[in-house]
Amino acid sequence: MHHRLLAGFFLIWTLLTPANAATLEEVIDLPVTVRSRFGLEARQNIKVAMLRDASATGQQPFLVLGHGRPANGNFIGYKWQSYRKQAQHFVSRGFVVFIPLRVGYGETGGIDVEESGHCTSRDYEFSYAVGGIQTRAVVDFARTLPFVAPERGVVAGQSFGGTLAIEAAAKNLPGVVATINFAGGGGGNPEKSPENPCSPHRLEGLFADYGKTARVPTLWLYSENDRYWGKDLPHAWFAAFTGAGGKGEFVQLAALSNADGHLAFSRSMAEWIPHVDNFLRSNGFTERTTGH
Repeated sequence: MHHRLLAGFFLIWTLLTPANAATLEEVIDLPVTVRSRFGLEARQNIKVAMLRDASATGQQPFLVLGHGRPANGNFIGYKWQSYRKQAQHFVSRGFVVFIPLRVGYGETGGIDVEESGHCTSRDYEFSYAVGGIQTRAVVDFARTLPFVAPERGVVAGQSFGGTLAIEAAAKNLPGVVATINFAGGGGGNPEKSPENPCSPHRLEGLFADYGKTARVPTLWLYSENDRYWGKDLPHAWFAAFTGAGGKGEFVQLAALSNADGHLAFSRSMAEWIPHVDNFLRSNGFTERTTGH
């Protein structure tokens, strides 16, 4: 399987050009197989953007960055380029960054395999397990590349992707030594039910389950005025995770002015970067491992 993936990867390499002199940007087709709650199978490729320093030498650590899930149902509108600026920060720290568009989203397309049921009885465990299968596929692929350090990986994500980062910690994925959760949660709708997401108690129970098996350090970052979850629920989720044995650090980011704090990952980089960089340093990721 890996040989076929690599063949496709290098073909794409020859067709694409860097977006700028500093960063190579490429898009990879990665095969995955997942099923919906109703047993519908999706056996297809997902689009995975890869960004890395064009001047880097040797093996670089890797970071998988997961995207969110829209409250308005606009799955087709998802683009990996929405996270380009954030990804380039991690590239500047020496990471090879992978941004997968999961099944059902953007250019990947396909059925909504993450649908989790009625608002009062969400099956979050199933939904995040489906996303987690795709995270694992990207991690496994990244670790086969000759310029990637296979035992020095991080999984990060925003909103739904933030919860996937904690799911990855619970699964103790090979090569992943830390995970970062930006505003993770599920079932939120800032317009119809601000600060009151679907089945928050079920998500609290799931985070507790994750904490029972997670062995890698995690970082949780939430804004005070997150209109998806509010201020209190993220603290309860974190307490459930750490109370069950998970290792974590919680950072309360200041309220995002003139905007929903749920968007802090994109709109308030200057605030979260110092916390993330400190976390990465504390877990053995030096400021730069390129040939500069």
